[in-house]
Amino acid sequence: MKQDSVRGIRPRSYYIGAAALVLVGLMIGLGLSTSLDLQRVSTAGKSGLAAITSSTPLPESPFVGVVEKALPAVVFIDVRKKLVARSGDDPQDDLFRRFFGDQMRREQRVPSSGSGFIVDKQGHVLTNNHVVRDADDITVTLNDRRSFKAKVVGSDPETDVAVIKIDARELPTLPLGDSDHLRVGDWAIAIGNPLGELRGSVTVGVISAQGRSNLNIFGGTPGFQDFIQTDASINFGNSGGPLCNIRGEAIGINTAINPSGQGIGFAIPINLAKHVADQLVAHGTVKRAMMGVMLAELTPEIADGFGLETRNGVLISNVIKDSPAEQAGLRRNDVIVEFDGKPVADMQKFRIRVADTEVGRKVPMVVLRDGKRVSVAITLGERDTQLLAQGERPGNPATAEPTAGLTVREPTADELANSGAKGGVVVTEVENGSAAADAGIQSGDVIEEIGGKPVTSPAVLARQLKDAKGRGARHGVLLVTRNRTSQFVALDLEE
Repeated sequence: MKQDSVRGIRPRSYYIGAAALVLVGLMIGLGLSTSLDLQRVSTAGKSGLAAITSSTPLPESPFVGVVEKALPAVVFIDVRKKLVARSGDDPQDDLFRRFFGDQMRREQRVPSSGSGFIVDKQGHVLTNNHVVRDADDITVTLNDRRSFKAKVVGSDPETDVAVIKIDARELPTLPLGDSDHLRVGDWAIAIGNPLGELRGSVTVGVISAQGRSNLNIFGGTPGFQDFIQTDASINFGNSGGPLCNIRGEAIGINTAINPSGQGIGFAIPINLAKHVADQLVAHGTVKRAMMGVMLAELTPEIADGFGLETRNGVLISNVIKDSPAEQAGLRRNDVIVEFDGKPVADMQKFRIRVADTEVGRKVPMVVLRDGKRVSVAITLGERDTQLLAQGERPGNPATAEPTAGLTVREPTADELANSGAKGGVVVTEVENGSAAADAGIQSGDVIEEIGGKPVTSPAVLARQLKDAKGRGARHGVLLVTRNRTSQFVALDLEE
């Protein structure tokens, strides 16, 4: 018993040695942790709130440089416009009516806003005509918050371009690019002041399409349209601001939106805007050339109806009396295929080319007449807005469905005089669901020609339609006059 109890008792030296070993182990462990830079685990990591850090620098967005270059030159335009309106529900209106009657009108100043961008050190600002039209007071605010009163140098409703000017020093400017060399898919950056409140907003997209025309533009539809389409967001208030390329150059003026869609905005090509702006700065107005013709698109149906193999060119639907076109010998039904040595394929672009040509210049042309190429030289005159109102703007040829469905008779002298037609037959009835109805022919229209040949009576019209179908033509091309405006209509004969 004594020996066993003695074995269970440890000598004091034993415990001292053990303690020493533990102490040495701790010291070694601390040394290793220090040399290996081991750190204590954060309690934040256990709760899922640990911050993630990286020493690798983030790649810079390619748009940062564009914005830094362009934004200082983009301005906010605040406009007060005069608006004459009829009296409304104001209680004071009863008093005014006693003296002035129901037609009493008041002049009000209505606020409006838009965008623009500075293009030179002299303080010229490019914007839209519809932004500053009828302006009574214009204030321009720069991105650095400086504000200046501005005056209108000139404006052009036909392209919706305007130039205003501020008197200031040390102005930032935005360089202009080349819109003739854009490609669908190129980057597009829109900068402006959407909604009149979100100043200096930047949206990014691509060039979605080019050469858009026949658009109804809020604030006034320009007569010359060659719009760039983009999916960079454009909203009310963006009008007049720049559309930039990836180099930070202005390639367009943001102009229009499609309120019923998303990702569809339109800008005026900067080359067109610059050409107009140069004239506005130099003369305060724009001089344009004219031929004195009414034009129509050469659709495949109309080309087929005329027996033409080409699908390029624009069709003359009427030649205005005493115009440069008449003096040059141009005729109705001529197809213009070349102008000034360059091919003609698009009607809207052709109209712009003619308008931008120097007034008084003699220009060579080539037309197709009865299927043969004919060279013509025309001396362009100065554009006459009255002729434009008479129908220089293009008509919209319609497509057709089978069955003519037309009832016609010979017109009276008054009907011919009122319509502006030189002859033909007047439409008295259009069958519902017929090709004529789908083509847009209406009662009261005067059909002057079919296939370039005059229509002198209902019997002649019926025979000409029958003959065209017998020759294997799928369409008969009718020249239809309505309200002193003529247009070609392709009538489907395949039934």
